[in-house]
Amino acid sequence: MNDFTEEELPGGPGEGTRAVRAGLPEPVKHEPTLPGPVFAAHFHLPGEPTGPYTYGRDENPTWTHLEGAIGELEAPGRGGVETLVFASGMAAISAVLFSQLRAGDAVVLPDDGYQVLPLVRAQLEAYGIEVRTAPTAGDAQLEVLDGAKLLWIESPSNPGLDVCDIRRLVEAAHARGALVAVDNTLATPLGQRPLELGADFSVASGTKQLTGHGDVLLGYVTGRTGEPMTAVRRWRKIVGAIPGPMEAWLAHRSIATLQMRVDRQNATAMAVAQALRGRPEVTGLRYPGLPDDPSHKVASQQMRRYGCVISFTLSTRARAERFLEELRLVEEATSFGGVRSTAERRGRWGGDAVPEGFVRLSVGAEDPEDLVADVLRALEESAR
Repeated sequence: MNDFTEEELPGGPGEGTRAVRAGLPEPVKHEPTLPGPVFAAHFHLPGEPTGPYTYGRDENPTWTHLEGAIGELEAPGRGGVETLVFASGMAAISAVLFSQLRAGDAVVLPDDGYQVLPLVRAQLEAYGIEVRTAPTAGDAQLEVLDGAKLLWIESPSNPGLDVCDIRRLVEAAHARGALVAVDNTLATPLGQRPLELGADFSVASGTKQLTGHGDVLLGYVTGRTGEPMTAVRRWRKIVGAIPGPMEAWLAHRSIATLQMRVDRQNATAMAVAQALRGRPEVTGLRYPGLPDDPSHKVASQQMRRYGCVISFTLSTRARAERFLEELRLVEEATSFGGVRSTAERRGRWGGDAVPEGFVRLSVGAEDPEDLVADVLRALEESAR
């Protein structure tokens, strides 16, 4: 039995079907359905150096399967799209920024995005690139867009969970001749598809919910085939920011359960967020799926799922730290998107403009009732 095609399944396959079968090769008798990782620095290459696999820094069959799988999720049924995998999310982010920008160019970044972006800004400015910043909320990046070469969007933003109107920003950027990249890490391809919203690049850390087990560092860039993506590929070759074959294989294996994990985690995140509403000790509660969240209206127009991350603030740093200590089912760790819930006082890193008592909670795959009970109990205990 061969893999499905878009034509064989009227209306296209469902997201679960797609995730389970994405990127699989044609079946071969007595061979595994998902081939094992190919560990090779070089390949047999007599004669002229033609063909798909020549040297391990350029291509690897295990990457090819994974890139095909991610591409099917980010841009299902669309041709003219390619995906490149990287050693980490920051490797993917850097590849887009530094392959597209030159001295004298201007780039627009969010000022409330991932806490490594200030380091990226410093490096871009050292190369003579003008960096402008504006908040994600209210589509504020539009105000500093004129003359920019590239617009970088992070929606929902991390850790504040603000959302912007991606379609609106893309249309405005393209009208001004700018490319648009969207960091899709928090949403995942099952939450939103930036290319369908008009973006030129969808970039993500596959370390997070895409792979979902906290055991793989990975990044990727998906974009329309053409010079911009050729430049990204060239940057990967120059810098050598490539994933190991084992990491790529583990990522592909994990994608098969993505839809099940995402649906469970999103539903539980909503349950936790609803349980936190109205709690007197909780302020600044954010989850785009809540109907009264400031981001909900825009999010509901462009997202199919709202993610597994919740943020809120407790009164003091000490209160937040006591809360984290009292949790039993939630590990105190950074990152997000794993099957085991994690939380942290985000201000401990120093790179985010958040209150001292700000908590980022990543909801895992535990039973909703158990997780809600643990969070509420920890709130009560931390008050003592």
